Amino acid sequence: MSLSSNLYDIAFIGHMCFDEVITYHGEPRVAPGSSVLCGALAAARVGKKVAVITKMALKDENILDSIRKNGIGIYAIPAMETTFMKVVHATANVDERQIFQLTNAGFFSLDDMPMLTARQVHLAGITNQEFDLEFVKGLKEKGYRLSVDMQSFVRQVDPITHEIAFQDVPDKVEIVRQVHMVKLDIVEAKILTGTSDLEQAALIIEPWGCPEILITNSEGVLARVNGKTYYEKFSNKSVVGRTGRGDTCFAAYMARRLDYGVAESLKFAAALVSIKMETPGPFCGTLDDVLERMQAKPIN
Repeated sequence: MSLSSNLYDIAFIGHMCFDEVITYHGEPRVAPGSSVLCGALAAARVGKKVAVITKMALKDENILDSIRKNGIGIYAIPAMETTFMKVVHATANVDERQIFQLTNAGFFSLDDMPMLTARQVHLAGITNQEFDLEFVKGLKEKGYRLSVDMQSFVRQVDPITHEIAFQDVPDKVEIVRQVHMVKLDIVEAKILTGTSDLEQAALIIEPWGCPEILITNSEGVLARVNGKTYYEKFSNKSVVGRTGRGDTCFAAYMARRLDYGVAESLKFAAALVSIKMETPGPFCGTLDDVLERMQAKPIN
């Protein structure tokens, strides 16, 4: 499967996976998942031209069906097995999760990468088993405008139990310095900065050298850009679709930010992810749905 030579708005790099989600007092379900899936679908469904570069066992090609049906360009790097994730919500707090990586498709390398032209390239890893600092620097040297989800480094897989521990990242400053945008959730932000205050965490990260910082929590999303802080609350009426919240929010922000300012893009992202959280699975709405939610959302 090869990408077209045309310009893409956003290219997402990361593992596709099978997600087994066990909700609190709910029924387990297994479905295609990953940061790449949630992000790419959100951006594509609001009109952006999107590419996905992934690594997986080609026998599991059906995992790409929803991506293909939404007109997303696909480049699949063959691997021995497809990543399989298990997410356990043991309490009613949707931000408390046990996560296991039961199988892993392996690290990306620069030699794996196709020729690609994109306005932005987003590193959307699930765990620390996908990218290393050399890979990030190599993409930067190729001239790409990069963004990164710091879960790609904070989520560290135990080689014996396969449980994911959220831990500090020794190369965090150097990683963030390579990119134009960085995405974190509140758990990752606290691990990397020592504080669970959204704005304080952003202020700590800001001197590391990234111009745009987004941090989500259960209530909303904060952006720190050019020395100014922005914040938008979510408007969701339920959290049944909480899995993929941060991935979807950041993808929506990136998609809107290509053509709009920070404040507008943040409102757009908060509206889109609020819709997504009300239904399990990736965002399946439309641009009109998001614009309508933006109008209906109370002024903060």
